[in-house]
Amino acid sequence: MTSTGAARPRSRAGRAAVDQGGGFEAVFLDPVGQAVQQRWADAAMTVAFEQLAPVSAFPVVPGRRWGPGLWWSATTGQHVAAGSNAMRTQLMVLDRDPDVTGLAGRPLRLLWRNPRGQVRSWVPQLFARYSDGTALLADCPSHPDAGGQRARNAAQAVAQACADIGWTYRRLAPLDSVLAANLKWLAGYRHPRNAGRPGLMAAVIEAFTRPRPLIEGTKTIGDPIEVLPCVFHALWHGQLTAGLDTPLHERVPVGPQGWSVPATGDAG
Repeated sequence: MTSTGAARPRSRAGRAAVDQGGGFEAVFLDPVGQAVQQRWADAAMTVAFEQLAPVSAFPVVPGRRWGPGLWWSATTGQHVAAGSNAMRTQLMVLDRDPDVTGLAGRPLRLLWRNPRGQVRSWVPQLFARYSDGTALLADCPSHPDAGGQRARNAAQAVAQACADIGWTYRRLAPLDSVLAANLKWLAGYRHPRNAGRPGLMAAVIEAFTRPRPLIEGTKTIGDPIEVLPCVFHALWHGQLTAGLDTPLHERVPVGPQGWSVPATGDAG
């Protein structure tokens, strides 16, 4: 999907031209960096937002411990702009979702008029494309009240804009700290290089056909120094399964894809 030739570049003054009837419009950068403003329903059908650069830069907040950066996506093999630690965490979750086919940071600005006729705008932090062609627009607040009333008002409007075209908008809640730490660890092994030498991944999958403690299955294959990165790579990509609601350790039960992880106890 690409931007259609019918979309006309407009200046920032184009915001005043938002549909008086209360419809939504989208502003985005075309592949050569020109700003385009287009009717939202048309843009959603024709524009590959997952391939676009951010429509505006992520803000740099003085004193914040983590600023804007890039996330390398295992889904696309490309970098995705991330504006905060909270957003990077949500990118990890979506990057691991097998139904997600594309990701982008801040690729569009939505414009609309409120009931008083005033033009309002919002730039959702995150865009995710799904395999069925639908998409998710999302914000990644660090706490439930982040952004205040303006963010809550915008969330209602953006949710309506998405519902109008069969997409979804969500304010993604922060992850549990243990789950986030486990995903961060596994994400360190998401790159294909961690699949190891030819034949190693097949041996890893075979070793955990029967659920067993992580270290036991690993040692049946070879030196853990060589094998563990491949095991973690398989866990990231869902080729193996382990419970991620408790801290990962050497005896965590690991089983095959789709295995139902027991609530308690050790598979060994």
